[in-house]
Amino acid sequence: MNRKTLVLTAAAGLLTPTLTACGGASGGGAASGAIVVGTTDRFEAADYATAPFDPAHAYDAGTWNVLRQTLQTLMHTPRGGGRPVPEAASECRFTDTVNESYRCTLRPGLKFADGAPLTAKDVKFSIDRVLAIKDENGPSALLSTLDTVETKGTDTVVFHLKTPDATFPYKLSTPATGIVSEKNYAAGKLREGFVLDGSGPYTMKAETKDNRLVRAVFTKNPHYRGDLKPQNDRAELRTFTDSATMGKALTDGKIHVVSRTLSPTQITEFTTKPPKGVNLVPMPGLEIRYLAFNTEAPVVKEKAVRQALAAAVDRNALISKTYGRTAQPLYSLVPTSVTGHVNSFYNKYGEANTPKAATLLKDAGIKTPVKLTLNYTTDHYGDGTAAEFEALKTQLNSTQLFDVTVQGSEWADFRPAQKKGDYAAYGLGWFPDYPDADNFLAPFLEQDNFLGTPYANNTVRTKLIPDSRRAADRNDAVPALTEMQDIVADDVPVLPLWQGKQYVAARDGITGVEWAVNAISDLQLWELGRGVSG
Repeated sequence: MNRKTLVLTAAAGLLTPTLTACGGASGGGAASGAIVVGTTDRFEAADYATAPFDPAHAYDAGTWNVLRQTLQTLMHTPRGGGRPVPEAASECRFTDTVNESYRCTLRPGLKFADGAPLTAKDVKFSIDRVLAIKDENGPSALLSTLDTVETKGTDTVVFHLKTPDATFPYKLSTPATGIVSEKNYAAGKLREGFVLDGSGPYTMKAETKDNRLVRAVFTKNPHYRGDLKPQNDRAELRTFTDSATMGKALTDGKIHVVSRTLSPTQITEFTTKPPKGVNLVPMPGLEIRYLAFNTEAPVVKEKAVRQALAAAVDRNALISKTYGRTAQPLYSLVPTSVTGHVNSFYNKYGEANTPKAATLLKDAGIKTPVKLTLNYTTDHYGDGTAAEFEALKTQLNSTQLFDVTVQGSEWADFRPAQKKGDYAAYGLGWFPDYPDADNFLAPFLEQDNFLGTPYANNTVRTKLIPDSRRAADRNDAVPALTEMQDIVADDVPVLPLWQGKQYVAARDGITGVEWAVNAISDLQLWELGRGVSG
């Protein structure tokens, strides 16, 4: 996902002023006995998105972290990562040798939170609905290989695929395939407002103020039947305007856990001089940041300009100046720990290679300095973004090959403008939907891709992506994955910059912190419990 889109919308009439806890450290207590998790993710009403918690629309890390607590999926990612395992299903498997037919049998006794039975018909309805609505900001592209969904009786679902797709089980673990009830969700229309219900481990009550979600209170669902084992009866996700306010709420004991998003400065402070009663837990992470280009925009239409930027950028200096220990350089869209990763950009351009950048521009007959604006979002990725883009500007201008300015805007303005093609060059992040190289390549390179970019490479779209998905053993996909990464490095529709690390800070007495966030940044509230009070 940009994963995806955090400034959200609900119809004004649906947003209630039932506020019992504010986003700041001074605001209100937790729901009785709840484990409170802080976040700087923003869930805000905006005109372009009226259904923030509808799984046919939601496609961002923050919102999926709400949906995962309440919606059940057929599969889920197990503790410690790895291949997905059954959740609402008791068994799922490919039934052919070419990975084109996938069958799931449901667990017995499944019910929605209101006690109504959940059957195969509900699974088919939910997934068909996502494809039928095909929301422009939604996750329907994840299901691009799905042809039809068939039910057999009340407990069996068969997915018929258009082409072989060994990654399909991963897709059934995402909220894009969350199971909803036809009673509450219309087949061809989004469900407006901050409402959400399903058959997952918790029910959810949203509290809002001034058209923003302030907190989401999760209460254990007594009807839940699945593979997860909740360690608490109630949890709360509370929003904060910035990392500093959230951090103070943690150190003051007003919240119990924070993850998204601690600032680099906070991580350093919590590591070197941890506050009393607070523990910082480092975790593997697969978040990436990159520059992307509207390849039809005049200033970057020539491939040589994009290649020169790739040669000139100094990732190590950029990270050292803005993110420190919280990030590492990335020379591909695929993170270093994911099967199939190759350092394609480093292999082609090296690092901070100004002479190569100059040669690329000269050979293409491009006059220097190239004037270029880098656009970024001020409120979506944490406190370090503005400093990151100032550092990029300084780097590139110091080469005398570029005349760069930077322009920041709030996500509610930034994302629509980016989708419309208003920006020639812009910064985005990606939190994967599942931990496979396919999800770091296809969303950027397929038709109807996440960026809405005009860039197209027919070899990638018609041969390499399908070839890579045929491989049940993902090591067998490496040749196709490698070729795709090399093509991206040559064409530069995107320019990877860095890969992030994850940290969770928690108060003493909270257990399960090491499992609360997995490598793809999924929040798993059910893992949190209470031990000895601290």
